[in-house]
Amino acid sequence: MRCLITAGPTREYLDPVRYLTNGSSGKMGYALAEAAVARGWAVDLVSGPVALAAPAGVDLTPVVSADDMLQACEWRFAVCDVFIAVAGVADFRPRFRSDQKQTKAATGSSLEVEPTVDILKTLGSKRRADQILVGFAAETSDLEIKAPAKLVAKGCDWIVGNDVSAPGVGMEADANAVILWGRNGRVGEVGPLPKHEIAGWLLQRILPGIKES
Repeated sequence: MRCLITAGPTREYLDPVRYLTNGSSGKMGYALAEAAVARGWAVDLVSGPVALAAPAGVDLTPVVSADDMLQACEWRFAVCDVFIAVAGVADFRPRFRSDQKQTKAATGSSLEVEPTVDILKTLGSKRRADQILVGFAAETSDLEIKAPAKLVAKGCDWIVGNDVSAPGVGMEADANAVILWGRNGRVGEVGPLPKHEIAGWLLQRILPGIKES
């Protein structure tokens, strides 16, 4: 069983020192990578900038931007059995990037941006019939509406939703609380629990027939 996991944020640079990003710590993705290795899977982990050590047994590829992440994922996706898209990919990037740090006066009071590449949708459009796609939906409102809608829009088999506005869980926390939906509807929910326990719970439900080695 070969698994590709994305984790962490991306950074979309305005100039050499400033960038757009988000609060993703990578902890959930890294916990899933560790749990997958424990089950005897071969794991490719493509990670944005985080302050975490790679789990033992994982093939880690560090990246920075959304474009970098897509490029690193493309051939790995082609050979994986399971793709778990946990990364908090920045939704926008500056339309123009300067080679030199810009002053406040030069930057002005507004910033022109453009959408970044949709990695999950792009890769999902190339999926094999036997591949399993798992997405994540981090929301601050209407989770039970937005997460199932994302499952359909991105062509996922599973979507993991979590309310990142809840105290003590979410992007930078060590704990999480999630709801899992499949193509046939809501499967269950768990948490708040440490992210390594959430990871084990998710893998047992996403691929119930695959046992730990």
